[in-house]
Amino acid sequence: MKLIVMAGGSGTRLWPLSRTHYPKQFLKLSGMEKSIFQLTIERCLLLGRIEDIYLVTSKDYIHLVQGQIKELGKTLLSGNILLEPEPKNTLPAILYAVQAIRKSGDDICAVFASDHIIDQPQILADTILQAAPLASKGFVTFGITPAGPETGYGYIKPGKAVSGGFEVSAFKEKPDLDTACAYIQDGYVWNSGIFMFESEQFEKAVAQYNPAVYAAFQLPSVQERFHHTPSISVDYGLIEKMDLVYCAPLKMDWNDLGNFTTFYDKYETKQDHQGNVYFNDEIMIDCNNNMVYSEGNKAIAMIGVSNVIVVDQKDALLICHRDQTQRVKEVVSLLHERQDARADFHLTEYRPWGSFTVLENSDFYKVKRLSVLPDKRLSYQMHYHRSEHWVIVSGTAVVTIEDTEKRLNSGESIYIPAGQKHRLFNPGKLPLEVIEVQNGEYLGEDDIVRFEDDYRR
Repeated sequence: MKLIVMAGGSGTRLWPLSRTHYPKQFLKLSGMEKSIFQLTIERCLLLGRIEDIYLVTSKDYIHLVQGQIKELGKTLLSGNILLEPEPKNTLPAILYAVQAIRKSGDDICAVFASDHIIDQPQILADTILQAAPLASKGFVTFGITPAGPETGYGYIKPGKAVSGGFEVSAFKEKPDLDTACAYIQDGYVWNSGIFMFESEQFEKAVAQYNPAVYAAFQLPSVQERFHHTPSISVDYGLIEKMDLVYCAPLKMDWNDLGNFTTFYDKYETKQDHQGNVYFNDEIMIDCNNNMVYSEGNKAIAMIGVSNVIVVDQKDALLICHRDQTQRVKEVVSLLHERQDARADFHLTEYRPWGSFTVLENSDFYKVKRLSVLPDKRLSYQMHYHRSEHWVIVSGTAVVTIEDTEKRLNSGESIYIPAGQKHRLFNPGKLPLEVIEVQNGEYLGEDDIVRFEDDYRR
């Protein structure tokens, strides 16, 4: 069995936790030692080997993917990391993986989103293995037994019973509350977005039911395929058009973290007797059914409010009624219209050599904390518009300025004028922590001229 993991989404409905350049699947949420993406990879390893996993993601996430898999003590084959030149939704992404898989022969494929929370992974693995015979007959989807009426999920109407599940009678879009209640009364299940099929049959089905996508993926280069393919989900573009689809029921806890309402549901065990969800030491007086997710040591107090979501980050604050969480993506759209970088970037950004966090920002200066991983180095670079002053906080640094090397220890510093080539290297076995003070008339991240780079940027 081949395992396809979809890890290219940006998760705009979970802003400001999730942002374009560090989306929800890579987050390590409160109480979690591993990211949602890492947990997805571990679930796949219950069904196959690391070399059986094919990952479809954005070219912007390649170093996040490699770094988080390395944290698991694994290495994904380079040919199994499939980079989308541009986002075109799930049908083109899955077809991209299927074509890669078919180069070495046909196989049964299971498809997983990388942003699902599943607390009973063995149940998922066992159900998939038991349903594998259905995949030889046709396309298989997996349905979650509803915990209650939910308006944020699609539904599957059960039809004729078969061994291992049932035939799908109909797919239903996200309903209103009354319709969701009726669906549950009639035995409908949630559409989990987990699929299984034979690779050859999948490609034939795309050719039959969505010839525009199929035709685009006959073009010679990946760039041409994604440029010419329609942007369409696998549900709309394929599954809902097929004459026969099977559904295998999944009896387990499942959450797709699609918005802050489902986020609230995920942490129901943290609720007090008034339905408030706490993550720190928030104060709530005469409050009901609220959730506060904050970072740092800020004192947060709420009085006399109900059904409110508060997400507090160092550079962004979201306050939203619980029945309006689907509209968070509108905030992201407005930030994009204003060209506000906070739509896309956290204060901490990750690079192949480590990460940096913006501590202070003004028109003519910026203060960062750099964390350089052991045996990693930044590119040999130059800036036209800013000078930099590096202060070594911990670890040992080798600094190169205009081909001259200097070794610096904790407490020492060095100044790099604008226009001079420079590089920072961590020769040690522990992370190197550096405070960087930038001065200049322009401090954008694009003011970088690279002369050498280990990561081919």
